[in-house]
Amino acid sequence: MARFLSRLALAGTAGLLTVGLAVPPAQAVPDRTATRPADRSGPLTWTALGDSYSAGVVQATGNEFEAPPDGCARTTGSYPELLRHSLGSAVVLRNVTCSGATIAGVYRSSQVPAGRPMPPLGTDPDAPFAPVPPQIDALSPQTKVITVGIGGNTLGFIDILTSCLELGAVSLGQGTPCEAKFGAGMSGRLQQVSTEYDAMLTALHAKAPHARIVTVGYPHLFPEDASRCHYGDLLEFGTITTGDLAWARTAVLERLNAVIQKVTGAHRDTFVDLYPSTAGHSACDRADGNNWVDGLLSSLVPLRYAYVHPNAKGQAHAAERVKPALLS
Repeated sequence: MARFLSRLALAGTAGLLTVGLAVPPAQAVPDRTATRPADRSGPLTWTALGDSYSAGVVQATGNEFEAPPDGCARTTGSYPELLRHSLGSAVVLRNVTCSGATIAGVYRSSQVPAGRPMPPLGTDPDAPFAPVPPQIDALSPQTKVITVGIGGNTLGFIDILTSCLELGAVSLGQGTPCEAKFGAGMSGRLQQVSTEYDAMLTALHAKAPHARIVTVGYPHLFPEDASRCHYGDLLEFGTITTGDLAWARTAVLERLNAVIQKVTGAHRDTFVDLYPSTAGHSACDRADGNNWVDGLLSSLVPLRYAYVHPNAKGQAHAAERVKPALLS
């Protein structure tokens, strides 16, 4: 979700301180169990696909480990890398997750990564980066399992949150100005996600016909009770209104997860639902370090950007939830 990183960084931290969708008609899905090889000997060849929620990106999930960096900002504390370390020789991982990736960037389009914006420069000091190929290029007929966490950037989730920040500042925290702007168009956005997700899974199965596909949903970002968030707090959601936080949870995030789960089921793939198990661990559940997601910032001193992403605890929990599906 790198576009949000860049927009907020360019806006400047000082500015922040002031302030039951149907899947498209589907062709018959083949019984994929008949095409998967029974032989499980040798290491599991695994390819990890996805956006920043899988890549890690933010400082709260560790350091970038690739040299030279390609701008995708994969970190040592992301769930693919945690599983690579914990499973050792049992897996051979190719991790091509990338910050800012859309569904199209997984299966049909190249992407120009933005890297990891770092204060005080705003943009990644190694930018600009060369385009990276579609993530599907990392697959082969020998791939045994694919994990993919994607969809938020196609929905425009971070652009919506950015507008919510701006509108909430203008309204001084009152009302639901973001819902008023985006609510009517949300079904169309979700339909686009559904259509693209369906096409992506079809393409992944065609490229790696013997692979199991495990899709990964998004965790709780917002609390069940939005009044627990503090207006203007940059460690939470800044100037987004209480009403818009409640709307974003139910009408945006939960519906996005529902679309991903439904399309995954239509393809007879496996869905890892992070949402129920992360309840009580939103960006506003900071008491005793219970937040597994950081808000706009991870910390004020030193200044560390988070842009509403899982922190180390959130990535560790994702690893715990993905591991059984990976090895099943």
